[in-house]
Amino acid sequence: MFGRWLGSKNATGAARGNPLAGLAVPRTAGVLSCRVLDPVNEAVQQAEFVVTDSAGRKVVGGETDPFGTVLATVPAGDYRLAVTAEGFTPYHGSATVSESGHAGFGDVMLQVAAPPQLPDPGEWEIEPNHSQIGFTARHIGLARIHGRFNTFAGAIRIADRMEDSAMHVIIDASSIDTNVQMRDDHLRSSDFLDVGRYPTMEFYSDRFVHRGGSRWGVSGALTLHGVSRTVTLDTQYLGLGNGLEGETRAACRATTELHREDFTLTWQTMLARGIAAVGSSIAIDMDIQIVPKG
Repeated sequence: MFGRWLGSKNATGAARGNPLAGLAVPRTAGVLSCRVLDPVNEAVQQAEFVVTDSAGRKVVGGETDPFGTVLATVPAGDYRLAVTAEGFTPYHGSATVSESGHAGFGDVMLQVAAPPQLPDPGEWEIEPNHSQIGFTARHIGLARIHGRFNTFAGAIRIADRMEDSAMHVIIDASSIDTNVQMRDDHLRSSDFLDVGRYPTMEFYSDRFVHRGGSRWGVSGALTLHGVSRTVTLDTQYLGLGNGLEGETRAACRATTELHREDFTLTWQTMLARGIAAVGSSIAIDMDIQIVPKG
């Protein structure tokens, strides 16, 4: 397909019927392309691709379009192409792009990857020394403030069917830490978390939904500032491993977004031109390791 698009030019220098005729390609550059397909020849949309040069430096990257296409203009040289997509094994290939040339990988067929092994049924607990519950908030409409909670505990009951599992996490609200003492004291005050009245935050879930590959949705009730709301954690299960002492560990990464007003965290002050000092949404980012309980 791309070979036809980048075919020979006529005397005026324009390729007859060439859809890329309006694409300006520098004289010292060429085009690299492929189409990413699954095992039944369907296009893989939003697969991530990275093109690196001979020194391993990233030259260009992005996602495939709705037709699974990768198309990049790069300086002449030797390149490697890496393509990854959720639920598939990665693809790696290499090509040489010549000046005003076209290096086509053709149809890149991704193979379905075996899902990572799930934890054995039983009682597990969060291992806090290798876990983190962090957050990010917008500040003065420009910068981002990063923080974390230093003290938390959690128990997970893994069922025979992972979908029937449950978890309960308790966070010490006073352990909030943004690396600025004055700001942390304000966050603990009645303007925000009011840790004197609400010393803990709790999350309880008994709804685990498999979204394909290593992706899961974990939905449950988050109680914060005395208010409970349903929250879904977008979770990537990372698989099983062994620690330094040979103990079994499982790991995952989870993200979600909270809106302060949903939990009556409504303190706000406005800066010049009506800019809010603190953004209304909070991004939550967790890296969790669990170990068998006991």
